[in-house]
Amino acid sequence: MSEPKAVQPDAVDAVVEAWQRERPDLDMDAIAVVGRLGRAGLLLAPAQEAVFTSFGLQKGEFDVLASLRRSGDPYTLRPSQLSETLMLTRAGMTNRLDRLEAAGLVERTLDPADRRSFRVRLTDKGYATVDDAMTAHTANVTRLLSALSAEQLGGLDELLRVLLRALEA
Repeated sequence: MSEPKAVQPDAVDAVVEAWQRERPDLDMDAIAVVGRLGRAGLLLAPAQEAVFTSFGLQKGEFDVLASLRRSGDPYTLRPSQLSETLMLTRAGMTNRLDRLEAAGLVERTLDPADRRSFRVRLTDKGYATVDDAMTAHTANVTRLLSALSAEQLGGLDELLRVLLRALEA
């Protein structure tokens, strides 16, 4: 059986070491984790955004299209449902929908059940765009996380699920 490889220090280790030197009374374990989560997010974001940009989308626009796509046939939701799902204000949602509609990726129609409201539906172009973008996004994120073994990835996923449940409660 081979010995596990030693983990190389990262930028967060330097910050934690400096604080431990200056404030040895503080437990820095949680700071290290939050620091790594933040740095990982910052480093992952540009690589993810590059994929969306290659499809003519901003991340927020992709999120709207993906929400519609995963809602299932007929790929239609009310703007309030989209706002709630994406944790976005109605004004922010309106701006995204305006851009997506102008690009021919979604269409807005009156809600037959409530003529004061409307529904947002993926167009055929929107469906094809989000499917292609999701395929590329999945491959990209898989590549970005390839430094982790399947077991490590599963463990990290479960730990983050526990953390998110606690934070959302």
